[in-house]
Amino acid sequence: MSMDFAPPKYAQVMTAIQQRIEAGEYSPGTMLPSETQLVREFGVGRTTVVRALQTLAMQGWIEREHGRGSFVKGRPESSPDRVRPGLAVAEQAEDAESVIDVRRLPAPRHIARLLGVQERTPVIARRRVAKQGGRLSAVETLWFPLEIALGTDLDKPEPLRHGIRQHLRAVKHLRFDHITERLTARNPTKDEAELLGSPKPVLGVLATVYDAAGAVLLVISSALPGDLHELQDVYPVG
Repeated sequence: MSMDFAPPKYAQVMTAIQQRIEAGEYSPGTMLPSETQLVREFGVGRTTVVRALQTLAMQGWIEREHGRGSFVKGRPESSPDRVRPGLAVAEQAEDAESVIDVRRLPAPRHIARLLGVQERTPVIARRRVAKQGGRLSAVETLWFPLEIALGTDLDKPEPLRHGIRQHLRAVKHLRFDHITERLTARNPTKDEAELLGSPKPVLGVLATVYDAAGAVLLVISSALPGDLHELQDVYPVG
């Protein structure tokens, strides 16, 4: 079986922008093309471009200013070039097609353990999908303790325009401090297989998001078809 998987489209956009920054085409302090221009150039959706820019900003390549645009900072001096799947999901803006189900459910054992609650404790499960080239490229379930979701729009089916992280910061003044991720090759659940249209093994990402006090804000479970995704890391060797 070939291991030459095409990276997701947002990662392709990121790589192109990084290469232009390193080549000097986009020099430090200059403004990047607008989201509309990038959408037109790369032939992708706006959510794909936004996800790419958000991840570049998180990694330190660019700085985004609300109402103005994105400005080049240059190659991060100390931050490795990494795609962090859990944070990317939390940063992703939603649309009417991405949110497929929001409900209160009893927490499964493995989710309850990560959330620090008893098994079968009611939690909010927000299930979403992402598409690449007209095909589903990810099934994402975001699990929230009830006390976190209370007073937010996380338990409502309407899409969040600015993503989970920004919504929690704006509505409840909650801030992400660190995320632990576990990556595995696994079989999809029945629901994941039905949505993806295939029972083939997936890359599973299980991310737990903490605040500065060590409290769990949410757990993200993602199923990524192996023939659409690859995981890449670049790090210095001393």
